[in-house]
Amino acid sequence: MPTSSQASPQLVSDAIALLQRLIATPSFSREEDATAMLIQEFLHERGIPTERRMNNVWTCNRYFDSTKPTLLLNSHHDTVKPNTDWTRDPFTPTIAELPEGKTLFGLGSNDAGGALVGLIATFVHFYERTDLPFNLILAPSAEEEIIGKNGIESILPELGTIHAAIVGEPTNCELAIAEKGLMVLDCTAHGVSGHAARNTGVNAIDKAIHNISWFHSFQFPEVSSHLGPIKMTVTLINAGTQHNVIPERCTFVVDVRTTDAYTHEEVLAIIGANVDCDVTPRSTRLRPSSIDLQHPIVRAAKRLSSITFASATLSDQAVMPFPSVKIGPGFSERSHTANEFIRCSEIEQGIATYIQLIEELVAIGGL
Repeated sequence: MPTSSQASPQLVSDAIALLQRLIATPSFSREEDATAMLIQEFLHERGIPTERRMNNVWTCNRYFDSTKPTLLLNSHHDTVKPNTDWTRDPFTPTIAELPEGKTLFGLGSNDAGGALVGLIATFVHFYERTDLPFNLILAPSAEEEIIGKNGIESILPELGTIHAAIVGEPTNCELAIAEKGLMVLDCTAHGVSGHAARNTGVNAIDKAIHNISWFHSFQFPEVSSHLGPIKMTVTLINAGTQHNVIPERCTFVVDVRTTDAYTHEEVLAIIGANVDCDVTPRSTRLRPSSIDLQHPIVRAAKRLSSITFASATLSDQAVMPFPSVKIGPGFSERSHTANEFIRCSEIEQGIATYIQLIEELVAIGGL
């Protein structure tokens, strides 16, 4: 049984080959059936049974013990659609020899293919271990790019009690210990219609401007020690039917990036007390996350001298009601870009980082 904290060359080679197959198989959100099958085949070829619900796959280590805590290894196999700036075929996985090293191009290679195959390889590495003080569940999931309800959230009841999670996303193998949440607000300012040439009516745009100014300038008193202040941004606005009619209705959308300083319900209450327009959240389920700095995963990462940071981008952590961290190979700024890529050396580093992190968790006694 492997106990080395380094990834074997075969493990790395297999992971890169799997990523090439995944890139060649379109897997837009809600359309991940084929990549779910590829992941299952990869695991079955190694004697690892799997479960599946819709396009989510999961499996547990061979010596699963219900008396032990459970660590979830999760990343996603869906991708966004390629933008029009691609000059390469996004579904042709190409490894190019560049001065920076071997580079794998293809849609989803960085977000989050490198992290996904890294966690799969790590699970294979530990699958037969008998001395783990915790269980491992691997769950490659769907619909992360749209935070869909048929993604990881839909299978959590099937997985039993999860004590902590490692979420694979491109972070340059640095440890995200907190992540902002998201609320999208649909707002409507109401006025009274009238003729633009006369002093009649109440212009809903004027009322909207007053409220938009508040969203722009208001600062929530409590500031998160990890995530900083809550950020509110008006991103869409619509009003009017023709040039000479005072609009009776003006709608606008506010993107609210929340922190662990307030619950979503508290944020909504503060907003409602300060604006005079209708405010309707599309959802309150995408909540911020943070982990205690004394949590064993964080302590294990610090033993490896891992850099920690707070993330402004959203992931499936938003729907996980248990402690979690985000870490993986690649860089967030490459995500959703044309000619997306990841270095092969980054995938190797990612697998080694995951293995070392779990070995450190074992060394300090587990979860």
